Amino acid sequence: MSERHYNFFDKCILFFEQAQRTVKQDVLACRISPAKEQKEAVLTAQERKLSANLLRVDHAGEVCAQALYLGHALAAKNKKIKNHFISAAQEETDHLVWCALRLKELNDHRSYLNPVWYTGSFAMGFLSGLGGEKWNLGFVAETEMQVEAHLKAHLKLLPEKDEKTKAILLQMKEDEMAHAQRAIEAGGEDLPVFIKKTMKVFSKIMTTLAFYV
Repeated sequence: MSERHYNFFDKCILFFEQAQRTVKQDVLACRISPAKEQKEAVLTAQERKLSANLLRVDHAGEVCAQALYLGHALAAKNKKIKNHFISAAQEETDHLVWCALRLKELNDHRSYLNPVWYTGSFAMGFLSGLGGEKWNLGFVAETEMQVEAHLKAHLKLLPEKDEKTKAILLQMKEDEMAHAQRAIEAGGEDLPVFIKKTMKVFSKIMTTLAFYV
């Protein structure tokens, strides 16, 4: 989304349109999925379901990441910081597409609650963004570090034979840490403990529900 001479109302419309595209999966990846080079393993029904459940959580997490970044971008007053968030959101689009394609291969579905996850995350991103650029960036860094921790845990839980899903999660993990590092280098500050705990509570609710729904 380019920055032109839009007023706040115009920007809200543009962000709403982006939200619709994200939730409906009307987006395209810029990079080829890491799973493409991996062979499809013969998985049992139980293994396939486990992979799908874990990946559905990760896909929902990417929906949240998109919303957080765009919420931050809407609140940001500094053009350089705003463009940082918009660029990061575009990079996260690859993850959305990769996860959705893999879920389709596993004959499973994305979380039915994605509109809820997007709305809540967008609100959190926008409200936290009003606190200033340093907290804005710090919020993003903490989010990415928590996502990286989830991905690390999921990599341990995945069926060993499922190299396609594993390749996706490994690349996502690498990208998330890069996003966190860039946010810190851009001036992000460490968040207070109570905010980190609140974020973890929201994350726990999302990951638990998205695993099944």
